[in-house]
Amino acid sequence: MSKRKPRNNGRFSYITAGISTTLVLVLVGTVVFFGTMADNLSRALRENFTVEVLLSDSINHDQAYDLQTSLKRQPYTRSVSYISKEKATKLQSEALNIDPNEFLGYSPIPASFELHLKAEYADADSLKKFMPKLQADERVVDVVYPEDLMQNINSNINKVSMVLLVVAALLGFVSLALINNTLRMSIAKRRHSIQIMKLVGAKWSFIRRPFLWKAFNIGLWAGLAADILLYGGMYGLMMWDKEISALITPPVILVTLVSVPLIGIILTVISAFFSVNKHLGMSRHEAYLY
Repeated sequence: MSKRKPRNNGRFSYITAGISTTLVLVLVGTVVFFGTMADNLSRALRENFTVEVLLSDSINHDQAYDLQTSLKRQPYTRSVSYISKEKATKLQSEALNIDPNEFLGYSPIPASFELHLKAEYADADSLKKFMPKLQADERVVDVVYPEDLMQNINSNINKVSMVLLVVAALLGFVSLALINNTLRMSIAKRRHSIQIMKLVGAKWSFIRRPFLWKAFNIGLWAGLAADILLYGGMYGLMMWDKEISALITPPVILVTLVSVPLIGIILTVISAFFSVNKHLGMSRHEAYLY
């Protein structure tokens, strides 16, 4: 008499569910990664904006020091650097290949402070609240900043953020649908076992528990597998380009690697919960026709 082969359909279905979930979570993690990296990029772009505070030629050392100390205390200031009249003249001469001292006999270029702004203040609306007071200072000749460039870059950053948000929402919906379908098919193969447990009087919470536990494990291990693939991709990007590596900061890596397993667990457990409930609500006749 031949031995009956063990049934591995259930185990195989959960393996395929794990593989499918891993692939979906790689896509989700990619969106999370690029979203957090884009935030770093927008901050880097904003913090590269500089405000030039042109100083009066009559300002003395103590007055310049007091003004620098005051600027450092302002909420919009990330850093302040002083450029002397001589250094400013030299830089301008190198840029234009013309020395103003040769034909004017003096340099009209004043000393200045370069303000590097905090990202949240690097927009024209914020600067218009603070710059008039600075311009009114008798030690200051003028305050110069690239207002049009700020508006254009901030507008483009907002557009890109909206696109990423829409893509993330669509991908989240697609991910939930794919994971839900995968787990629903896996649970459907156990529908007869569910009906048998119902017949012997098992509570719904008792029947549901092992399915939720398996879904939790699928989400966890699929998330960890996706993390390995994502970290490999991030490491490759960091090795490929130094400028990109500056944007892939430890918080970006941490947020990506932590969020992927959490998203995986949440999606799989929710999908399993509703799929099991659907079969629990079926009659025996409906379950056999399903």
